[in-house]
Order: sequence, then C-alpha cells, then structure tokens
Amino acid sequence: MSATATRPDSSYLFRKLHSLTGIVPVGAFLAEHFWSNSAALVSAQKYDETSQTLQTIPFRLIVEWGFIFLPLLYHAGYGIYIWWQGKSNVSAYPWVKNWLFTSQRYTGLIAFVYIAWHLYTERWLTHGTSTYATVAQDMANPWYLTFFLIGVLASSFHLGVGIWNFLCKWGLAATVRAQRAAGQLGVLVGVVFSLVGVLIILSFRFNWHPFAGYITSK
Repeated sequence: MSATATRPDSSYLFRKLHSLTGIVPVGAFLAEHFWSNSAALVSAQKYDETSQTLQTIPFRLIVEWGFIFLPLLYHAGYGIYIWWQGKSNVSAYPWVKNWLFTSQRYTGLIAFVYIAWHLYTERWLTHGTSTYATVAQDMANPWYLTFFLIGVLASSFHLGVGIWNFLCKWGLAATVRAQRAAGQLGVLVGVVFSLVGVLIILSFRFNWHPFAGYITSK
C-alpha cells in the first residue's frame, strides 16, 4: 500500500471547511447584518440605537476577528482558488447545475468586493460610528446606490446557492427529493434576503420607514 493511499485528501477537507464557513459564520453574519439594518425600516433613531448597541458587545474585536473577518477571508480566498482552478462548461452543457456553479463563482466575487468595501467604509473608516444620516448621504449617490443594490442581490444569490450546496456536500440532502427540497430552501433564502436588503436600501435612499407604526403603537 502506498503512503498516499492513507493520506487524507487535504483539498477535500478544505472544500468542506469552505462550504461550512459559507453558512457559519459568514451566512449567519449576513443574516444578522440584514436583521440589525432592518431597524432603518422602523426609524432613523431606531437604526442609530441598534448600531450603537452592536458597538458595546463584550469582546467585540475577538468576536469580529474570530467569528467574522478570518472565516470570511478564508471563505473568500479559497473560493477564489476554486474559481481559478475550475472550468466552466455552460456553453457546451447548459444544465441548471452548471449555470449555478458559474453564477455562484461570479456572484461570490461580487459579494466579496461588496462586503469588503462595506466593512472598510462603514466599520474601519468610521470606527463603527456611522449613522442613518451618513448612510443616507452615501445612498444619495446613484453610483453608490447601484453598487449596493448589486452587492446585496449578489450576496443573497450566493448564500441561497451556498445553502443548497452545503446541504448536499455534507450529506444532509442525500436523496433526490431531499436535494430538491434543499434547492427550494436556497431559493427561498435568496429571495427573502434580496427583498429585505432592497427594502433597507430604499429606506436609506428615500427616508422611508414602513414600520414606523411599531413605535407609535406602543
């Protein structure tokens, strides 16, 4: 028996870890980010209060680097490596899975640029002190607005396909029926995240607060 026969396949482990970090914690971070930013749909004051509360989380830097930034860098870095090594054959075999494979790679690149730029401008440059007014001012720029819309849609699509991919790769959706259900779940997540993300952006752009009644009703 050769020495390579018992050697663990590192690429297999790296790919499994890449799939996992796409859901936890990167996907969880995206969900939390959308949830906290949805406070803008209530009022500008509610958004500012939520943003300030997030800055007071105990051990915030440890949480951010250990559970967000480093896993995000790994997921993005290894994702780019997979994209670089992979070969698209959608023109020769235009099947749904091939299109999903190609689309996920490109939306992953867009999502990484979007998230990196968002963290740089809203986290590092402002030290986490951005307010509803400052974000609304950014959204007044049509190029900035377009960039955010594309980034939100790409991130939502990438997460939706990633959920389906994760469930299949980890054996949680082994049968054809289960894989179909996993695909439907991925579509649902992608659509819901896209809708919520666009609504949040519109709130900043038009000073729109459709859930302002939550405050007056108390």
